[in-house]
Amino acid sequence: MKRLDRYLLSQLMAIFGFFALVLVSVYWVNRAVLLFDKLIGDGQTAWVVLEFTALTLPKVISLVLPVAAFAAVLYAINRLSGESELVVMQSAGASPWRLARPVAVFGLIVAALMLALVHELVPASRARLAERQAQVSQDVTARFLTEGSFQTPTAGITVYIREISDLGELLDIFLYDARGQRAETIYTAEKALIVPSEAGPKLVMFDGTAQTLRPSDGSLALTRFSDFTYDLGGAIGTGLRGRIDWEEVPSRDLIAPGPELLAATGSTVAAAHLELNDRLAQPLMAPVAALIAAAAMMLGGFSRLGLWRQIGLAVLALIGLQSLSNVATSMTRADPALWALHYMPALAGLAGVALALSWAGRRRKAPPLTAAEDRA
Repeated sequence: MKRLDRYLLSQLMAIFGFFALVLVSVYWVNRAVLLFDKLIGDGQTAWVVLEFTALTLPKVISLVLPVAAFAAVLYAINRLSGESELVVMQSAGASPWRLARPVAVFGLIVAALMLALVHELVPASRARLAERQAQVSQDVTARFLTEGSFQTPTAGITVYIREISDLGELLDIFLYDARGQRAETIYTAEKALIVPSEAGPKLVMFDGTAQTLRPSDGSLALTRFSDFTYDLGGAIGTGLRGRIDWEEVPSRDLIAPGPELLAATGSTVAAAHLELNDRLAQPLMAPVAALIAAAAMMLGGFSRLGLWRQIGLAVLALIGLQSLSNVATSMTRADPALWALHYMPALAGLAGVALALSWAGRRRKAPPLTAAEDRA
């Protein structure tokens, strides 16, 4: 790699690190605030909040890296232009294509980082996050069981607990279940325990009664029990996680998903291949975004006021590219057979970059000498 390439690449990497850190921090703090309000409101500890926010970090980084690469290229070239370094390079014979070479290498480095994220780190973090969310959802004591007050965790269910002991025992519990149209049941017990299970948390009540009222005939049935198990997870919707999402599956398992994986996701092989192609296309946006920024900045000449028009053009081009990506994603979700559309935004962006660099190179060619100038 020549000295010019190394110089430009070092500038881009340093600025990219700064923009990536700032953008990730802003995005992550925003997500952390939302999770903090939700989890703390549900009675979870600060450690759980920190764990959840950390598990969202790989996904945040994968979303931010292309934008950080785009901003780094804009800032670096604008600074080189303001300090007249870009003019010197162009005067020395560096064409727009030549100046775009280190930008392309920089974009490929960012794409390599994104490959590791979208194929390994993001699926692993998403799977762990889903698992932890299922575990936290079972912690119904922290969510809604408060001693000394009536709680309505869901429509048709009312719970009252006189006291919660240090051992987690629910003393003098009252549970009213009016979900059924044919009967309403009131459960009372001297003591109860919440027991986790594969199907969701169970409420095991001891030494109590169940009074069932049937409005159709006005009959009342009274049942005494020494122990009784109530499906608390099914009643309030806090069961363990059901089907897994394709985002939680490593890319190597998407190539040829087996019957067990298809049953766990409740999806098809076409959907798995669609997710795989989406992950393959995501890293391409990093070099394309960086090259778009470089090509737009090459269209302008030196100006003491900076290259603000070129920066605006680059931003508009990136917005158009993202809009095209959103359209392609919508179309592929509607019809998985159109998986090739995932690569359309990157190809369209590269075509635009080639046109812009060709136009910039043509503008900088010296005009042909006239006959008089040639004789002189």
